[in-house]
Amino acid sequence: MPTNKQKFNMKHGQPKDQSNSLSKIAKLSGIKRSALQKIYNKGIGAYKTNPSSVRPNVKSKEQWAMARVYSAVTRGTPASRVDAKELREGRGQKPKKEEQAKQTYKKKETKKK
Repeated sequence: MPTNKQKFNMKHGQPKDQSNSLSKIAKLSGIKRSALQKIYNKGIGAYKTNPSSVRPNVKSKEQWAMARVYSAVTRGTPASRVDAKELREGRGQKPKKEEQAKQTYKKKETKKK
């Protein structure tokens, strides 16, 4: 079964095991680099805060973060669901109404304090 990185590379005509930078992934996928950077940062945070989820074949937090980026971009689950907001923004799409409501609520809470 191919990994998310291999799926990405096959879809974009890259050698199967080629590593890509965030900039190259952005260029090939059409998702803004800033959105991919947010997903990458979330991957770093997940690695640091949950050591029990670390797999034996994952050697670093950067490797974990890139795996999360590839998973989100190839619509692997659960990453694409968790990172849906960043992916929509990265594609230049508007946030869903639920997200707009949450943002409005947060703004009101901030003003009250």
